[in-house]
Amino acid sequence: MESKEVIITQAKYIASAVKREQYPEQALPEVVFMGRSNVGKSSLINSLTRVKGLARVSAQPGKTQTINFYELGAKLPDETERRAFYLVDLPGYGYAKTGRERRATWSKFIQEYLLTSQQLRFVCQLIDCRHDPMPADVEMFHWLVEHGLPVLIIATKADKLGKQAVQKQAARIKQVLGVPELSVLPYSSLKNEGRSDLLDVIGQSLLQ
Repeated sequence: MESKEVIITQAKYIASAVKREQYPEQALPEVVFMGRSNVGKSSLINSLTRVKGLARVSAQPGKTQTINFYELGAKLPDETERRAFYLVDLPGYGYAKTGRERRATWSKFIQEYLLTSQQLRFVCQLIDCRHDPMPADVEMFHWLVEHGLPVLIIATKADKLGKQAVQKQAARIKQVLGVPELSVLPYSSLKNEGRSDLLDVIGQSLLQ
């Protein structure tokens, strides 16, 4: 019996880049993960790939200062061939301690990547579901939308709230971002809740 879910068959670190020459040579579909520092991005990547410590979980926000490429293999329902794609981990934004100069450099190489990637399928923007989106979240979301990049909002740390509170916060995120029909996917890295939903979205994007 064929499994109806997307299965991640492998995940490995490929490269870190701050400029185009450092991107991986092989062209593969790219799924991007971004969010404010300390939003739980590394934990989510480790939960999604089921490779403990693939993305380093840092207690120090703003630690990732490069674009990190991980190559993942996915087995899609009804397909015999596995599909390879890059999970692209972007540095956290909106962290005060990195300083204005560092932030300017950040935005320059991140923007270049986001605007020039030929393989980008969609961007997962992570927002901590315990709080309203911060001004940096709102600004980043609108920048992505303005540049025609498909965005999936992932509400992280969903295990910290009850189910009803998560629903309420999801509605609140839509309200603050100003898009009532927006999809918000609650995710708990601790319990792997939301994992199969996110894998479904990734699977769909690989079929396009």
